[in-house]
Amino acid sequence: QVQLVESGGGSVQAGGSLKLSCVLYGRIGGGHWIGWFRQAPGKEREWVSVKAHGGSFIKYTRSVVGRFTISQDPATDTLYLQMNNLKPEDTGTYYCAAQDIFSVNWDRAAGYDLWGQGTQVTVSS
Repeated sequence: QVQLVESGGGSVQAGGSLKLSCVLYGRIGGGHWIGWFRQAPGKEREWVSVKAHGGSFIKYTRSVVGRFTISQDPATDTLYLQMNNLKPEDTGTYYCAAQDIFSVNWDRAAGYDLWGQGTQVTVSS
């Protein structure tokens, strides 16, 4: 059974940086989507950045382009999200997500059936 274990959230001032980590325990199929979602209070969970597991195909939601970088270390099966120039609107709970069963819905939470426990990111102005 695949488990996703996250770490790295915290509180920073606007303009600061944080790096999130997600260790993938278990096997995920090559080409399946993995990535990061976030959820602000009272809002729906939204995708932030996703990539093909073991591949180079990457997507970023428009609001984080140029500020966030997703990467994967195949040696440790760890997924990262480097977040720079953070803004108050980036505040929320960040979730690592992966597909055990492949879905074309890479930009929807419903397309993912594996989730981390979530880590809080708070950006103050």
